[in-house]
Amino acid sequence: MQALVLNNGLSYRQDIPKPEAGMDEVLIRLTAAGICATDLELVKGYAGFSGIIGHEFVGVVEAVGRHQSTHWMNQRVVGSINIGCHDCPACLNGDSEHCQNRKVLGIRGKDGVFAEYFTLPVSNLYAVPEEVADESAVFTEPLAAAIRVARQLEDIKISTVAVIGPGRLGLLIAKVLEVAGYAVTVLGRSENSLVLPRRWSLGVALVQDCADNSYECVVDASGQASGFRQALRIIRPRGVLILKSTFSSLEPVDLTKVVVGEVNILGSRCGPFADALMLLKQQVVPVESLIDGHYTLSDGLIALDHAGQSGVRKILLRP
Repeated sequence: MQALVLNNGLSYRQDIPKPEAGMDEVLIRLTAAGICATDLELVKGYAGFSGIIGHEFVGVVEAVGRHQSTHWMNQRVVGSINIGCHDCPACLNGDSEHCQNRKVLGIRGKDGVFAEYFTLPVSNLYAVPEEVADESAVFTEPLAAAIRVARQLEDIKISTVAVIGPGRLGLLIAKVLEVAGYAVTVLGRSENSLVLPRRWSLGVALVQDCADNSYECVVDASGQASGFRQALRIIRPRGVLILKSTFSSLEPVDLTKVVVGEVNILGSRCGPFADALMLLKQQVVPVESLIDGHYTLSDGLIALDHAGQSGVRKILLRP
């Protein structure tokens, strides 16, 4: 089968064996996958992963590992990406994303979705409502990650939020926070990067024009060390900084302000898929306006190059 394989560089392969579903798994045929910033960082060396990359997907179940799972046959599905060991305290507490022995789809110890077929445990599956098109369903994972930010702020007395990075994830975070009732400003480095946030009726500003210590809460979704530095600059003392970026850069970042300003930093990763599917069903977030290109797997290398260009948001892959 076709796949994009990372192994001392990224390559397009047509000789990868079609996987088989294990006892607690299903075999999924890919219909659409999304390229995200983490995929681009993996290619640069982030996390040291080798194998088939990709974790944002929508697909159709074509085979099941055991008879009890036959109700999933021919279902359109998305899936959470963390695969826990089921035995550790984190897993037993329903917190598999923090299992120390976990596998992560297309990121850690588990081949991903940039392939014609892939497998995933039944416990990770979510059925896609009929009202949600494939082009929207593929955003379930990043939209869930955006919802996670809102959940983390629920018990904190915050009313205004700045989101650095008007890209794929930053816009989703900003819109989810606006829907949740926060006053949101999307911060970019150029006026062109703020065109789509304006179309989404979000407040916007140039990050370089923001005064020091000007926001009580900042979400860094820039994917760059420079964005993190800007976040530290504009966050108020004792403010809340949510770090959503993953990047392989080894550029030094001065953390003095974290100590002197008693800044609260929250890491933020995966979120609730069921809630994300509900928002997609309600068409609350105009996700399809984020799509900047469609490619086949055979043109996957070109697709990832396109996705990594400045100003490009979501690129989709199809078999």
